[in-house]
Amino acid sequence: MIGAEDRLAIHELLARYAWAFGTGDVERFVDCFTSDAILAEDVFEVEDRWTGAVDIRAMAEFFFSRPGFSGRQHHVSHILIDGSGDRCSVRAFCFVTYCQGEPPYTIRFAGYYDDIVVKTDGRWLFRERMIRDWSGNILVNFPGHNGQKVVRQRPDELRPELRGNI
Repeated sequence: MIGAEDRLAIHELLARYAWAFGTGDVERFVDCFTSDAILAEDVFEVEDRWTGAVDIRAMAEFFFSRPGFSGRQHHVSHILIDGSGDRCSVRAFCFVTYCQGEPPYTIRFAGYYDDIVVKTDGRWLFRERMIRDWSGNILVNFPGHNGQKVVRQRPDELRPELRGNI
């Protein structure tokens, strides 16, 4: 089991990620990951996956440059940390609000993170980050849920053929 100081540092990593994503700060976003990290999003019909700092940077640059992307805030809560030494698994609820114009603001996304974080040169970083929506196996214990993911339609502006090399 890891100590309080490491737990606090992992919470800080999740906060740095959210602030970088919410403010369009590419450098700070990429700085949250190991150089060989995997960032994946299992939200739409096909999982998106970016491997390594170059791909993760390209993903961030793409999304941060999209018209209408500004205004999103990434919220993280109910953080569970399991592990010891220099490697932990982290699971957390997340939702994304869309804050443009006059309130009320909308919730753009609700889901959770499944992460592997590692301590590298004294800093906790994401080695693997999986973003999942709130459907599928996570709800299998509830009546009427069979563990199947609800397939969300990918918006046209996020179709892979329109995204260039990422």
